[in-house]
Amino acid sequence: MGETAVILIELGAVFLGLGLLGRMAAKFGMSPVPLYLVGGLMFGHGGLIDLGGISEFGEIASEIGVILLLLMLGLEYTARELVTGLKGSWFAGIVDFLLNFTPGAGLALLMGWGATGALVLGGVTYVSSSGIIAKVLSDLGRLGNRETPVVLSILVLEDLAMAIYLPALTATLAGLSFFGGLRTVGIALAAITVVLLAALRFGPQISRLIHSADQENFLLKLIGAALLVAGVASALQVSAAVGAFLLGIAISGSTASSATKVLEPLRDLFAAMFFVVFGLNTDPTTIPAVLPMAIGLAVVTSATKVLTGVWAAKRAGIGVPGRLRAGVALIARGEFSIVIAGLAVASGVVTGELAALATAYVLLLAVLGPVAARFVEPLSRPFLRKRTRPSPTRPDTPFVTD
Repeated sequence: MGETAVILIELGAVFLGLGLLGRMAAKFGMSPVPLYLVGGLMFGHGGLIDLGGISEFGEIASEIGVILLLLMLGLEYTARELVTGLKGSWFAGIVDFLLNFTPGAGLALLMGWGATGALVLGGVTYVSSSGIIAKVLSDLGRLGNRETPVVLSILVLEDLAMAIYLPALTATLAGLSFFGGLRTVGIALAAITVVLLAALRFGPQISRLIHSADQENFLLKLIGAALLVAGVASALQVSAAVGAFLLGIAISGSTASSATKVLEPLRDLFAAMFFVVFGLNTDPTTIPAVLPMAIGLAVVTSATKVLTGVWAAKRAGIGVPGRLRAGVALIARGEFSIVIAGLAVASGVVTGELAALATAYVLLLAVLGPVAARFVEPLSRPFLRKRTRPSPTRPDTPFVTD
């Protein structure tokens, strides 16, 4: 068979398989993300069948999937809400960094991987997956929950931190001088500032420019603007996902509502490819040797992420059920962690053991995060009822799950 025929057959099999997995997930009332990841793992490098023919398309589709996920996440909020949330959550961002960067960095130092290894593994354990979390919140219908702005504020702070961290990591891996690294970070900070100010100052004009009564024209302008902004952000050493998110923030009113309806099917399609490609690029044969270490690190950093979310939600006045949902929502790691590990491996500076550990760790939490988010409410409900059970000397107080 010709190359085109092979690619079409593989793509058809992947999309059909995704549909069947999504149907299975819906039957059990859970997010399909874990099944997409495991499916990719089974049919990638070292799996049952290597679907190498779709690798190039898969990588592009995966990147578009993350851009659309973050664009639609941005559409849920205005620029004013973003700034207010960031002002109220900056301290939570610092706590998040300290609690979740430290375990990875400490393990790397204990393993003798040096300061560079600590910088790499600390970044892997620090940053949650905006893509996976956005998908799970949408699947579970929690975008309108009271705790969701707290979760999103922490994610945005992490993504903005990545805009500084990734250039610094790249400079370190490349052996650049202090001033060379400082220049790279400075460019990234300037780019973030310009994009955010543009979103705040020219939001209504951007909305009018993109809006159209014709659905085809509207979709073309929307996708074009998202890819353009994401590409420019990436060229300026800023995360493409951050650029897409800020564009979504800039679009408001009826334009944002219409954009959400138009983009939803495309987001689901390309986001599914993102999760599958993550699994396809993971060689399962490298996992067993580092699995015990990965499990231990996953347990520790799951607890620290839950602690981060619970503490931040409590500061925002959210009730106990909402605090638990916020904490568990942050567990998943994904796209940024894989980017960090990929940069380290490509540089040849870190050991193969660290790369395998990062892969196993991310895969574990990419699967555990959505599952935990789905079951946190039913599992915690009996304990919360005990906490709210009225005492004999007080009037009855109904159980509230905000």
